[in-house]
Amino acid sequence: MSPSTATLEPDVETHEEVRLAPRWKVILHDDDITTFEFVIDLLATLFRKPLAEAVALTQEVHDSGSALITVTSFEHAELYCEQIRSLARPRGFPLAASMEPAD
Repeated sequence: MSPSTATLEPDVETHEEVRLAPRWKVILHDDDITTFEFVIDLLATLFRKPLAEAVALTQEVHDSGSALITVTSFEHAELYCEQIRSLARPRGFPLAASMEPAD
């Protein structure tokens, strides 16, 4: 192709913006029926918390009425809340979790 027949492409500026998906808090709530043992086991197995952290979080839920368990994507937060309910109800526990946007 000779220089006289080549077409020149105009310079085009592109701008890419990378945005992270919003994060969500999973909060566990206290009740008068769910046992410490169940909550500790749930935190250790479902959330993979080390035993000492699971115990400390369980105590925080008991003492203050709730505790932040994890911060994750919307889909994972929603799944965690459902899993908590699904694991607690068959055992007769009213344990509840909620989710809220992380700041």
